[in-house]
Amino acid sequence: MTLETFATWIFVGLLTGGLAGTVWKDRGVGLVWDLVLGLGGSGATSGIFSTVAASPDAGMLATVVVAFIGAAIAIVAQRRVLYGHG
Repeated sequence: MTLETFATWIFVGLLTGGLAGTVWKDRGVGLVWDLVLGLGGSGATSGIFSTVAASPDAGMLATVVVAFIGAAIAIVAQRRVLYGHG
């Protein structure tokens, strides 16, 4: 993993968490935890993506998409578990 890839998933995780905290103000655990969830989901999926079968030079767009999907999954899963929306 390069420094650029690491910085990308950090940025995308924080951005996704921040946007989720802004959009879902009344249904979250706060902006800080949304940022943490975004980082966690982004890092987890980026790690899985790079470990499992992805080409090391998949490109920046692929890294951004995977990080965003992971962050979004973590945040949506938290909302469904905490509030039982399903």
